Amino acid sequence: MTQAGKGKCIIISAPSGAGKTTIVKKLLEADLGLEFSVSATSRALRPGEMKGRDYYFMSPSEFKRKIEEEFFLEWEEVYSDHFYGTLKSEVERIWNKGHHVIFDVDVYGGLNLKKYFGKSALAVFIMPPSIDALRERLLKRSTESEENLSRRLSKAEHELAFSHKFDLQIMNDELDRAVELAVRNVRDFLKKQ
Repeated sequence: MTQAGKGKCIIISAPSGAGKTTIVKKLLEADLGLEFSVSATSRALRPGEMKGRDYYFMSPSEFKRKIEEEFFLEWEEVYSDHFYGTLKSEVERIWNKGHHVIFDVDVYGGLNLKKYFGKSALAVFIMPPSIDALRERLLKRSTESEENLSRRLSKAEHELAFSHKFDLQIMNDELDRAVELAVRNVRDFLKKQ
């Protein structure tokens, strides 16, 4: 996959519950020429999600086959048989429409995409105000068992140690301010040659 003459990439990463998906939605509404890259996953569809809009849902065996066939720019097995990844075809689809790609990915996926796209990408890390705030946000979702919640919080603490590897860190302690910072920085990045 070549990058010459193609668009740019905006990578938004954060621990689960930090608000990255909300900020991505606000960036998409900001008329910046961005289009959302739909990730692939092997996890089950959640209530309210739609195939092809939220994720490309696959079985673990189908996901593993696509890994072997090199369909992914990056992928990760987040938990046992719980895969997430970025399809090469998704980025090409968006660039072929003349748009820039925006990714909503976990921290490791974000770092892998930044490594792949280099200066063509702006990698933004959304910081939660605290681990306690993350716990509250995840509890409000009502989608997590106590075991999953504990696992996500442990993972979040680990992921926070990688924030300095991103081009920009935005504290999401006040959503409007975090969105304003994200929009301003993304707009400036997209204007650069």
